[in-house]
Amino acid sequence: MSAEPARAYFGIGEVLAQLRGEFPDVSVSKIRFLESEGLIQPARSPSGYRRFGMDDVARLRYILTAQRDHYLPLRVIRDRLDSGSGEAGARLPEQDGDASSLLTRRQLMEAAGIDEDKLAELEEFGLVQRSGRQYRQEALDAARAAVALGGYGMHARHLRAVQAAADRETSLIEQIVAPMLQQRSPGARDRAGQTAREIAALALQLHAALVAEALRDAGFGDRADRAGA
Repeated sequence: MSAEPARAYFGIGEVLAQLRGEFPDVSVSKIRFLESEGLIQPARSPSGYRRFGMDDVARLRYILTAQRDHYLPLRVIRDRLDSGSGEAGARLPEQDGDASSLLTRRQLMEAAGIDEDKLAELEEFGLVQRSGRQYRQEALDAARAAVALGGYGMHARHLRAVQAAADRETSLIEQIVAPMLQQRSPGARDRAGQTAREIAALALQLHAALVAEALRDAGFGDRADRAGA
């Protein structure tokens, strides 16, 4: 008697059943959030139900592992998936020893196109921060953004308000997840970290929407906005 052929797709409940042994905290809302962020794109049945293939499940497993074990932000995970380095079976870097995820001071300056004086200035204003003696990808992203803003006349001293706002948002997120850190159940710290990252992503979306709306109110909307005003 021949074996039953493998399923071509799974419903979201079946995907949860496959993943929860390894990721006890995964939920329907978590999967929907990842879909809303564009990290997964399951097919839809004619009636609108999500249909996950084996590649979708492998992609989810990669994302969840990258978040839980390596604390990678969704932006970095998305970039790796888009570049193909996050395909099924791809090896994630070691959390503490991955040379490609940390930069030396000279590497950061070369990648950002800045000199020693500029980097020292960005560090002085808290816009670029070190991880030990090296720099993470976020430090490079911040340096590049600061340099680009400098082209519009916004220098490090002008960006202190941005840094202060980031500090306030971080403090708020820490307050929200603090009760989770006090729990003694297994995985409490992982749940807190995941929740903090999700809140941060939503806060960034809100910030972008508020700034865009304020610019429209100030008369800096696109042509369609001005035409309909």
